[in-house]
Amino acid sequence: MSLPEKIFKEIVASTPLISIDLIVRDTQGKVLLGKRTNRPAQGYWFVPGGRILKDESIELAFKRLLIDELGLDFSAVKTSFIGTYQHFYDDNFFDSAFSTHYVVLAYQIILQNDLASIPNEQHSSYNWFSENELLNDDNVHLYSKWYFQKGQHADDTLLSKLPI
Repeated sequence: MSLPEKIFKEIVASTPLISIDLIVRDTQGKVLLGKRTNRPAQGYWFVPGGRILKDESIELAFKRLLIDELGLDFSAVKTSFIGTYQHFYDDNFFDSAFSTHYVVLAYQIILQNDLASIPNEQHSSYNWFSENELLNDDNVHLYSKWYFQKGQHADDTLLSKLPI
């Protein structure tokens, strides 16, 4: 469900967004990153992904994002859940008047075949990185690096210690 810009701005300014990030690996273990064209994280190499829409299940959002971000059918990939992360940005999709907060569900995808063509609505170009390359590249966004660093997500141990 697409929202009018004014309403979407109010939502982003007032609440966290829930999104899915896709850590895409080829058969050699390299990771696909795209150069972001939009805010937030504009100009950085970042994993593909996107937000979950209102009234859209996580499963449907995942399948939609596979198609929209990678041009892939669900049957063409092997997936596993990596963890839950939080991303805090000083800007938003429109400008820097307010921040953006994402609660991110991260999934790893192992490609069974090469990508034929990748849509480029969110990214101007794509590149395959080894983990070492992406961790040492200043143009790879910190939040994408987190997926390859230990201790950067809210695991069950941390969540179980929160008072209820």
